[in-house]
Parts: sequence; C-alpha cells; structure tokens
Amino acid sequence: MKVSDIYVAGIGTAKLKSFDTTEAVAQGWYDREEWERGGQQSITVAGSTPAPDLAIEAAGYAIEHSGHLPEEISALFHISVHPQGPHGWSAPHYISRHTLNTDVTCVEINNGCAGFFSSLNLAACYLNATPDRVAALLTFADNFGTPLVDRWRVCPPVYVVADGGSAIVLSKRRGFARVLAVDSTSNTDMEIHHRGAEPLFPPGLTVGRPFNFADRREYARQRALEGAVAPIEDFGPTLINAVKKTLDAADTSMDQIVRVIHDGFTRDALSVIYFDRLGVEAERGIWEFTRRVGHSGPVDHVRGLEYVWRNRHVDVGDRVLLITSTPGMEAACAVAEICQRPS
Repeated sequence: MKVSDIYVAGIGTAKLKSFDTTEAVAQGWYDREEWERGGQQSITVAGSTPAPDLAIEAAGYAIEHSGHLPEEISALFHISVHPQGPHGWSAPHYISRHTLNTDVTCVEINNGCAGFFSSLNLAACYLNATPDRVAALLTFADNFGTPLVDRWRVCPPVYVVADGGSAIVLSKRRGFARVLAVDSTSNTDMEIHHRGAEPLFPPGLTVGRPFNFADRREYARQRALEGAVAPIEDFGPTLINAVKKTLDAADTSMDQIVRVIHDGFTRDALSVIYFDRLGVEAERGIWEFTRRVGHSGPVDHVRGLEYVWRNRHVDVGDRVLLITSTPGMEAACAVAEICQRPS
C-alpha cells in the first residue's frame, strides 16, 4: 500500500537493563552451542515492570519528541504479543490515561512480530480517513519474564526473547521520517508451524501450559518430512513477494535501501531468513545493535529505526526497509525516507 503524507514525528524507547547472555550460559539456562552459533551478546529485561508501564515510558519520550500536544492526537493503538495484565482488562486505555488522558479511541492489536506493520497500516488509514485527524500514538510493549515463558528456549535457534517498550507518533504535518509504503503477504498453509499439535481449547496459558514454539516447530517439521504440510522453506517466496510489493509501492529498489531494520533474531537466523533470500549484505542490517538487545516482537522495529536515526547511520534522503516474519505465517514490510537529522 502506497502511503501519502504520513510521517514519524516522534519516537521513543523505554530504558531497560541489559542482561549478559554469558550469565545465562553459566547458569545452564542458555545452551552453549546455541549461544556460540547465534552470537547473541545480551538482551533487554524488564524485571517486574508491567508491559503497559514500559509503553507509557516510551510514549512520553515519543510525544515530547513529536512536538504534538496530547489533544492533537486522535487515536492510540497499543500492540503486544504477551498478556499485558488482568484478563479482560484494557491495557490501551490504561496507557492513554497515563499519557494522553483524552477521550480518543484506544485499540489493541495482536499480530505477533508484524504488529508494528499492522498498526502502521491501520493508523495511516485512520488518519487519512478525515481531514481533522492530525496524529496517532502507537505503543508497543511486552514483558516475557513470566512463569510460563522460558525466554532462552522458546524458539531456538531463531531468537532469544527479550522485553521492551517503544512508541511512535504518526503525523500528517511533519516528522523526521516519511512513510512511503507498507504491505504484507501471508501463507496460511503454514500456520501449523507455530501451532504444532497443541489443542486450541482450552488455551494453553489458561491451564498452565508453557509457551514454547520449539516443540511446535519440531512437530511441523516432522509432518513436513512426511509430506503432510508445507515445509518452513516454502516461506521464502512469501517474504520476497511482500518485499517486492512494498518496494514497488514506494517506487524504490533494493539498491536504494540504505539500511534494513529487521527482527532481533540470532546471526544465523537473520542470514537464512532475510539476507540470503533477499540478496542483501548483512552489513546493511542492524545486527550490531540487535545482538545487544534480543527479540521483543514488534518493539524491534521501532527501536531499530530509532537506533539508525539517532546514531546517524542514515541521512536526509536515505530510505530504509523495515521487515518481519510472524506466525500465520505472514511477512510484512515498510519503506520510510529520512527527512531530518537528529538534533
């Protein structure tokens, strides 16, 4: 989808502690071979801080950076992967109360690692629907440090689960980056790779079943060897198609992309899933950053964009590609052009 006159006006990331992965190896939590192969140096952890409070902190930075007053923001979209608090409670309205404190609509989105792109798409459409809507606040946060999540073994060798909070303010007036396009493509034949043999009811987390993609993916792999389901390798064309659609909508080629902002996957996973398939040099990615923070779902793309911009790895006129893959399975992309240098 081509996007017109939508800017990233403000951006912010919650300040979290860093946990060295060598300590996890020493404690026996993180497999040494996985650690050596994956190259993950550290991850961000939130301790006992609730995810919505991480979102509130990040939103404060983003709103201040945007220059918009709270009353100029007409919607709040909150994006998460893991449960945010009491069952049936509304985290978005809690976040709005402690940030905007206005009467705007508050929406929660859960689309795995693609949540950034889903919210970007919806928020852009929402803002352009009527001329009086000026800006929208998008918040992203998760704290996976809960009893049913073993962050070191959720999905080896693809990633280590990290905590995080981030936020952006989208604006029709101004911003340091202009959104040119956002799109996605799915292959629903492959949804079993994240479902495995686990029953749908009652939901696992309601009966104390640990969150574990590794076992589900192994089940699907065995089924693929039997020819019963599509193998994980079949996701490549879906990813390439999503990238092509997004680049075309942005009137951009991969040669014009200065940096690729990707998920916080391990070194090998990034090569296999993204760089090798797209024919992109790893140096154009942000591994030097993600190896220090880990994978925190849709938080990754906001803090990755903030990293390349605030550290001046991009300049005015440069274009960046943001990319993800998520359960479903779905690939999503966005292209943005840098409009301002950081002060």
